[in-house]
Amino acid sequence: MTTAATGLMLSNVKIAVDGLRLLDGFSCAIAPGETLTLMGPSGVGKSSLLAYVAGALPETFVAEGVVSLDGRRIDHLPIEARRVGVLYQDDLLFAHMSVGENLAFATPAGLSRVERQARVRRALDLAELSGFERRDPATLSGGQKARVALMRALLAEPKALLLDEPFSKLDPELRARTRAFTFAQIAERSIPTLLVTHDPADAPGAILPFP
Repeated sequence: MTTAATGLMLSNVKIAVDGLRLLDGFSCAIAPGETLTLMGPSGVGKSSLLAYVAGALPETFVAEGVVSLDGRRIDHLPIEARRVGVLYQDDLLFAHMSVGENLAFATPAGLSRVERQARVRRALDLAELSGFERRDPATLSGGQKARVALMRALLAEPKALLLDEPFSKLDPELRARTRAFTFAQIAERSIPTLLVTHDPADAPGAILPFP
């Protein structure tokens, strides 16, 4: 693990639910562009840790510990102020929006319509989905949906990224291509990333047994 003032840092995180302690003092440091992989059996708190970092942990949980991003503490901030993106097993694309509308929804506020459309086109070009702006998400393949979901997360300009088994529902060939594309984007944009998975093949770097 890398210790750095920049990047994503967790210190002494503790999480419990219904009197059951899931985590008891978890700490890690993830440098920009680095991906740390957490592996462990179901039910030990991996997804709960991601939810705590993102600010989405349900109120039924009791949690404490410091989460810092680029030297700034964020665990007391609301979700929208944390600048943390999340990708899940399901793509969670908005069914009532086209592909282009899904992507445009994630772009920062204050952009002109022209700039927003330009960013959407660039994102689709990167994902090898040029011309898909008007497509219904329901018509996309699993790999295409995964790439759109990733680009939507990246268009929000996150300072850190959390991956909760985002490749697990893809077939082996699509899985390999999609994760290679994902990790290339993470490295190119220097985003510190925390990955939860059950498959060692998903890990691009260090694997941390969990808890």
